Amino acid sequence: MKAAIQHMLFGLLCLVLSNAQAVEKITIHLDFIPDIEGGKTTFGICARCHLPEAWGNIDGTYPQLAGQHINVLMKQLLDIRNGTRHSSLMFPFVQQRTVGGYQELSNVVAYISTLPMDPDHAKGPWKKGTAEYKQGKEIYQKNCNSCHGKNGEGNNELVYPKLQGQHFRYMSQQLGRIKSGQREVHPAMQAVIQSLDLEQLDKAVNYASYFAVPKGDVAESKTWRNPDFK
Repeated sequence: MKAAIQHMLFGLLCLVLSNAQAVEKITIHLDFIPDIEGGKTTFGICARCHLPEAWGNIDGTYPQLAGQHINVLMKQLLDIRNGTRHSSLMFPFVQQRTVGGYQELSNVVAYISTLPMDPDHAKGPWKKGTAEYKQGKEIYQKNCNSCHGKNGEGNNELVYPKLQGQHFRYMSQQLGRIKSGQREVHPAMQAVIQSLDLEQLDKAVNYASYFAVPKGDVAESKTWRNPDFK
């Protein structure tokens, strides 16, 4: 992968003014050229839970990572590393002493983004054509289209996650955590989630779970296994 990945790292600048401490955020931009082969090696740590194909679990414990946008993957790893996003399962595995520095993180997210997605990810309970599916479509189009895209394609540059191909239960659980305050997200998304009840949120992600994933982004069959981890 020839293009550089740009990450934003956040620090704190402390200024002492009139015996009072004011804290301002510093944004630092760093560019990395990812090494796919190096990412393959690092991914061995991740594969223990996310599985060699990075397809996650249908029960929502682990998300499908394969094919996700690079900057989205990086943001989540950095958020968990610095404590912005709380995950007791992930926290030990994203620390520098475990996975490496920013170059190693760049390598592994680039590698994950190249993996084909599960061709049969877990869908929601309300199938196409049902009243609940149609209601979910209305909710999604009104509240989610502008960021996550008409077909759940997300946006790498703006760091909006790709929803197409994601397991229903994972999306449902994460929205529940955000609504209850267990997970912090951008204020705009927080406002949208707080404006909807849990049933409405479930209907929205039920609709999203039925998005068609582009043929070139999925594995040839459910039995496909990552040849890098034979």
